Amino acid sequence: MVPIGGIQKLSLVDYPGKTSAAFFTIGCNMRCGYCHNAELVLPERYAEALDEAYIWKFLEQRRGLLDGIVVSGGEPTMHDALPTFIARLKQLGYLVKLDSNGTRPDMLQQLIDDGLVDYIAMDIKAPLAKYSEVAARPIDTAAIQRSIDLIQSSGLEHEFRTTVVKYQLSPRDIESIGQLVAGSPRFALQKFVAGKTLSPRFRRLTTYTDEEFEILREVMLRYVDTCVVH
Repeated sequence: MVPIGGIQKLSLVDYPGKTSAAFFTIGCNMRCGYCHNAELVLPERYAEALDEAYIWKFLEQRRGLLDGIVVSGGEPTMHDALPTFIARLKQLGYLVKLDSNGTRPDMLQQLIDDGLVDYIAMDIKAPLAKYSEVAARPIDTAAIQRSIDLIQSSGLEHEFRTTVVKYQLSPRDIESIGQLVAGSPRFALQKFVAGKTLSPRFRRLTTYTDEEFEILREVMLRYVDTCVVH
């Protein structure tokens, strides 16, 4: 069983156009300083995994009331049991949206080939040259590129998205990210919000103004069909 650290029981925004619940898996192979989910990322602060019986009872009770389940994290693809978990969600009749950082393209390939996901959202942390800096871990950027290519060629609904901290990403970086995902149908620029961040120093950092985000959105629209700002 994939360890689930929390559930958002109803969301109208996490799965575009669908009513959903979001499941947050425990464990991540990145250490992005702006992350707000330290209890899913840092082993010494891990949340206690929810009881498996509770999870399946919840899912049974919501059949016919929710369109889909968002499997997020942490990083869901870290867990080898993920295909089995999602297969059971599909057996219950749910659409499945996967949120991933793209570090395990082999797992993404398996999920796509087996028809286990209906929508994929992949976080793009930075231009490839800055990936390890922003993720605060050594990152195989060839795996990132492969995941992008897999998702774009999958035929599935998908989006890419970037959390923007002004200190980390310049307008030129945003353009480089746009070039990475060129031809994609949808991109989301996510405003960094200071608060309970994984790295204490990020609590003093800021992001761009609304006006500056509109400029960044226009930059991204050179490469994708739709760009939204959250």
